[in-house]
Amino acid sequence: MSNRAMLVDYEWCTGCHSCELSCQMKNNLPVGQFGIKITEIGPWQYDDKKWQYTYVPMITDQCNMCADRIEAGKMPLCVQHCQSGCIEIGDVEQLKLKMTNKSKQLLIQP
Repeated sequence: MSNRAMLVDYEWCTGCHSCELSCQMKNNLPVGQFGIKITEIGPWQYDDKKWQYTYVPMITDQCNMCADRIEAGKMPLCVQHCQSGCIEIGDVEQLKLKMTNKSKQLLIQP
């Protein structure tokens, strides 16, 4: 079992879909299939001045965290192409240490 995990700070995700497209192209996935998928939450207003509008990158069962690229000393394509720098891949224990008390972080271990 791998100790590799993904840390997503989705407070900064802009919903650009660069992670989705790079993964889909690398893995020759057909339209509608993804290794990583951006989920859009909102928009809706929940009080007089606040809105819920969030993008959350989530990995699917087709994600292997670019094992071949990591073995070659490269970053996974989703990390390399993330324009906001909100995705990080690494050892699960090291990523746990990087987590802050922020509410918009996900630690994903496939």
